[in-house]
This record gives sequence, structure tokens and C-alpha cells, in this order.
Amino acid sequence: MGSSDLLFNRQRTVHQILGGGLVADVMLWRNKNVTMGILVVTLGAWVVFEISGYTLLSLVSSVFLLLFTILFLWAKSAAILNRPAPPLPHLHLSEETVNEAAAFIRDHVNNVLSVFEDISYGRDSRMFARVALTLLTISVIGSLTDFFTLGYTCLVMVLTVPAFYERYEDHIEEYALICYRKLHQLYVRFDEVCITKVHRWILEKKKLS
Repeated sequence: MGSSDLLFNRQRTVHQILGGGLVADVMLWRNKNVTMGILVVTLGAWVVFEISGYTLLSLVSSVFLLLFTILFLWAKSAAILNRPAPPLPHLHLSEETVNEAAAFIRDHVNNVLSVFEDISYGRDSRMFARVALTLLTISVIGSLTDFFTLGYTCLVMVLTVPAFYERYEDHIEEYALICYRKLHQLYVRFDEVCITKVHRWILEKKKLS
């Protein structure tokens, strides 16, 4: 299948799209031990939450309480017995790290606020449709399952869907292109019939007012 026949006319492989590094190797099962380890650990965490009845807050609190107790008793006993203290690194956040994190968060928040402003003023009808569909999907999924089950399911999908897609790429692309073209035609009709008319009605109301 040529690059012009690929979905969205992409020129890169799945591995390159995912970054081409360790994360891509894990998602595509090229580092099977790490991928399997992540799945086993997350499955264990999900079982702990589902069977034991622990909440995230209570589990985190219990783990930190146990950790701090062990370190405190270790340090006290080491001082009494003239033994070395716990081998802890210097825990400190540099100003550069904080500024980079703040800049990263600021850029993403500004992007979200820009989209919110465009939707609020009726500037982008297509973006409104996408956001509304996304929020509706999240609402429906959230009503069917809890947060931890959803998180584990998403992780399993992230670690299986890209690998499955890479293996059967040609067959999936063929059917995906057919579905994409049909959906695009439906979206164009919906935009002409509904969204465009609503946008014109809003503009007319603004002119009359």
C-alpha cells in the first residue's frame, strides 16, 4: 500500500509516529519484558482496588505511612547503633525544573482556553461539534464504569491496539479509509444542514440586536 493510500496520507511508520524511542518499543511489544511487567503490575493494582475496597487516597496514605515509619525507625536505630543512615538522595526541585513544568502547563492551559473562547463566541462550529462529541463519549463511558477500571482498560488498549495495528496495518487501512470517507460525507451533510444554518441564525440575531 502506497503512502498516498494511507489514512491521512501519513508518511511515517507507527513506530516513528509514537516517538521511535523506549515508549514506542513498549507500546509495540518490542521490549516484551517491560510491556508484560507493566500489564502485570497494573493488573495487580486494579485487583487491589477492586477486591480490597481500598480507595486511591487511603492506599497512598498507607504506603507513605509505612515508608516514613520504616525510614524514621531506620534513622533512629542507625544513630543509636552507629550505623549508616538510610541512603536517600538530596530531595530538591531546581528552579529550572519548576519553570519548565510551569511553562508546559501554561501552554496547554492557554490552548484549552483558546478553544473555549472560540467555541463560546461561535467562531468554530467544527471544533464545537468535536468537543461536544468527545464530552458526550466521556460522559457515557464514565456512567458505565469506575475510574480505575477505565484507567486499566485504557492502558490495555494503549499496549495492544498499536501493536495489533502495526501487524495488520494493510487490512486495517483499507477498511478504515472506506469508513473515513463515508463518515466525512455524513459530516459534510450535517455541517451544511445543521451547523451552518445555526451559525447563520446566530449572526442574523446579532445583526438584528
